[in-house]
Amino acid sequence: MAVPKKKISKSRRNMRRAHDRLKPAVYEECPKCGDLKRPHHVCPYCGHYKGRAVTESVDAA
Repeated sequence: MAVPKKKISKSRRNMRRAHDRLKPAVYEECPKCGDLKRPHHVCPYCGHYKGRAVTESVDAA
């Protein structure tokens, strides 16, 4: 069985894990209503996608 010859220091271990963090979610402004939405998703506030109404908005219901 493979066993490490030397102890890996906390510094080296943490440097290896430096890129494992979660990236913050990306948002963009909806061109129709101006609220923030995820890119390539239907706007949850106005229901528009690529300039056309896809679903009914929350306000209209």
